[in-house]
Amino acid sequence: MRYSVIILLITLVLTSCSKGKLEFSKVEKLESATQNRLNKVHFKDAVGYIAGGEIFQEANILVSNDNGDSWTWSSYPESGKGMYGLSSTPSGRVVSIGLDGKLLYSDDKGTTWQFVQLNPWLHYKDVSFRSDNSGIVIGGNSFNSGYMVFIDQDGRTSNFDSFAIQLNRIHLIDNNLGFIVGFGVVMKTINGGTDWDILDIKNDNFSGIHVLNNNEIWVCGTAGSIYKTNNSGASWDKLRNGNNITLPKYALQDILFLDATHGWAVGEDGLVIRTDDGGKTWNKYKSFTENTLRDIEKTPDGNLIVVGDKGTIFKLYPTY
Repeated sequence: MRYSVIILLITLVLTSCSKGKLEFSKVEKLESATQNRLNKVHFKDAVGYIAGGEIFQEANILVSNDNGDSWTWSSYPESGKGMYGLSSTPSGRVVSIGLDGKLLYSDDKGTTWQFVQLNPWLHYKDVSFRSDNSGIVIGGNSFNSGYMVFIDQDGRTSNFDSFAIQLNRIHLIDNNLGFIVGFGVVMKTINGGTDWDILDIKNDNFSGIHVLNNNEIWVCGTAGSIYKTNNSGASWDKLRNGNNITLPKYALQDILFLDATHGWAVGEDGLVIRTDDGGKTWNKYKSFTENTLRDIEKTPDGNLIVVGDKGTIFKLYPTY
């Protein structure tokens, strides 16, 4: 009887993996001019930016002025460490943050970049601004160690806080409301980051967050879990249980929704999955790369950009 159950479970997994896979109407591999890992993509005022680099040796920023169709690569030896987070202020300053407190910012749409050394020198993973002169950087260097630092737009730091868990991504929505995802935790602030409440969601290393509006928010994790809230985090629906052995094993890195219905998530081994019902069900795309995909973003022309390991950039054209 025990072996029959095991065979049934294996059959369910194989069956779910073997169903017809989705295909994009077009998949375009783009030149990055680097083999370094690319961690984050961000569009601001029709200009695209990608942050990455070699973790201990080189910082890379790529810029696109044509809806992500082509990218110009630059190395920043003054920084000299991999860049992980990428965001912008409301007025348009673009800011990237990385290992050992390295920060780069641009006021001219990526033509030139200024370097700032943050103190303390820590492994920062993401940055978000609630206003032009008030932002927060977060990070961590192990699953039981994390930190948060407030910065102004020039990189001056204040109000350092430490945590017992690694912090991965931050999204500040306005002067008051914001969310952080990390190892086994999702946190919320309603006073601009002064205080953070731990929400009722756990059992994954949460790696990605997408905020559609103040109420509708999705998060994903490296074990393959996906959750959604319709009430700004007061309660969560588990849309995909990453610990369910009957489901394919997905190591998710990021999640994106264009509206309340259509969404995508990306992860290790070139994984791309899609939902057309708000996240209740997910289907896998036919593989077009073996490299881990670490971030996904919508382009100004309504398509998708994914970035990842070994300098990976793809522009994806979905069908609806």
